[in-house]
Amino acid sequence: MKESKIYSIVKFKCPRCHEGQFLVSHPYDLKHAGDVLDKCDKCDLNYSPEPGFYYGAMYVSYALGVALFVTIWASCNWFFDNVSVWTQIGLVIFFSIILGPYLFALSKIIWANFFIHFDKNYAKQRG
Repeated sequence: MKESKIYSIVKFKCPRCHEGQFLVSHPYDLKHAGDVLDKCDKCDLNYSPEPGFYYGAMYVSYALGVALFVTIWASCNWFFDNVSVWTQIGLVIFFSIILGPYLFALSKIIWANFFIHFDKNYAKQRG
């Protein structure tokens, strides 16, 4: 499990060695929300290989937002009878605000895992 991209994403670990931290602090530290470290403290991987690298994470964030909306809408319509549209809109707004910092950080680690791959040999050499 540790060698999978899912491990890196769920634990917010370095995409290359899966040991170093990725974020400056936890996603709900609003002062540092979504701030990525400059490099991995274990394998010295530069987390920003080029300027503006994380602009692409906006597309991932959009997809996560759509998934949140569809999940709330489907849950309201499949599991409950007669949920008004305004209640559904309120739920989407509420969960978007509550989950916003987490989804923001999650989109960055997912984006980084698209382009930075786990290196089993590198992790063994360093560990």
